Amino acid sequence: MLSLWVGAILFIGYFLGCRLVSPISKVPGPWYTRYTSLWIKYQEFTANRRESIHHLHKKYGPVVCLGPNEISFTSLDAIKEIYSSGGSGYDKTEFYTLFRQFKIRTMFSTLRKDEHSKRKRIFAERYAMTNVMKEGPLTGINERAQAFVSRIAEAGKRSIDVYVLLHCYAVDCVTHFMFSPGGLKSLNIEQDFEIMQELTYHQSLQKSLLEYYLPTLEPYFPNFLRPRTSPKTNQYVLDMVAQSELGNFTLLEKLKRKDTGLELMQAAAECKDHMAAGIDTTGDGLCFLMWELSQPENLIYQQKLRAELKSASPDAPLDSLPYLEAVIKETLRCSPPIPMSLPRYVPDGGRIIHGYFIPAHAIVSCQPYTVHRAHEEVFPEPDRFYPDRWLDEEGAAERNRHFFAFAIGGRGCTGKNLALVEMRILLREVYSRFQTTVAPEMDASMALDDQIISARPKGQMCKLVFTPIE
Repeated sequence: MLSLWVGAILFIGYFLGCRLVSPISKVPGPWYTRYTSLWIKYQEFTANRRESIHHLHKKYGPVVCLGPNEISFTSLDAIKEIYSSGGSGYDKTEFYTLFRQFKIRTMFSTLRKDEHSKRKRIFAERYAMTNVMKEGPLTGINERAQAFVSRIAEAGKRSIDVYVLLHCYAVDCVTHFMFSPGGLKSLNIEQDFEIMQELTYHQSLQKSLLEYYLPTLEPYFPNFLRPRTSPKTNQYVLDMVAQSELGNFTLLEKLKRKDTGLELMQAAAECKDHMAAGIDTTGDGLCFLMWELSQPENLIYQQKLRAELKSASPDAPLDSLPYLEAVIKETLRCSPPIPMSLPRYVPDGGRIIHGYFIPAHAIVSCQPYTVHRAHEEVFPEPDRFYPDRWLDEEGAAERNRHFFAFAIGGRGCTGKNLALVEMRILLREVYSRFQTTVAPEMDASMALDDQIISARPKGQMCKLVFTPIE
């Protein structure tokens, strides 16, 4: 019995000693993160990871230990090293396996950077601005924007839940881009609306994490512990892949070409992945933007935007409106499309990141939400929504260098051009005709941080009133 106790003590001592001599032990952070990853796992399962990491950075600075093998950074040098060095940065962790579609790895869920680069070349031409700005994509986006405006007009003086309508707009636009003439029209058609609901109104990440951390137990999970399925969306995507007539600008038309080397189910997986990404990033971002512009203290920014839109020529290029660009960029700074950590593995041999030697296979990451708030010399009053900061020529280069909303490097957001065009067109149509204000029934006591958390509103509802402008 004594030998067992001695053995246990020696084992614990060896374990703790290894942790103490690890290079990661020198990284700032709470003492317990050097010995266990349970703390960060708990934050993940309670959906508090992003906020918890942000608070740690505010306390400990630009480098923080999250666990015995995980470190978070906020510095520009770290961002470049992790996401841009060696061509397109470090390889992704198995966390991205959670984002497979039809149990198939897509470009987004591919782990190795060389495999990702090969797949991305297939998409590059379709997501280039030259293709997004063609008549086919623009016609569809403009039609969806007009449908959104029609829904506003129908409401009259009644408040509107823009969270719903903006997600309809986002899914209608992205499916037009991928599947035209088979794109959804969820702003008008009930059956299509049900697909939008299936994609939007769920919280499955915590359940997916169970599979990630406990893969051997996954076959025995009861149904209530499994992520929500999306049968209507799956069937819609499969039906679209089976169609033969496709617009020559569409993503699917390119994916179905023989020279891509993709099987039909691989093309279907890619399309479903882009569909899910497109609805959340654009829909959530526009919701945050309209909520912010509708705050009483921010109406001045709304007035500036309206003045620019009404004075601009009808055929003015979408990217030639500086205040519109400032509003969008400030939205993406405050509420980036993917605000959470973007984890990567340190390559063989280890690397020095922000002055610390990080051993091979450690997990390193930056999260856009904190990067955009950690450098007050670049973004003064970082928690304030202040579009005018982007019009100041002084410091413009540094602001752009620290802008991490779409990530950077070869694995940055592929669909950012499409998302930006969708946002520009809708905002032009809405704010050249209407003033938006917060609906009276929204609890006036709710602070912004309580109501809108990283673009997704509390209760997934955001009611505004649209008043026509003469």
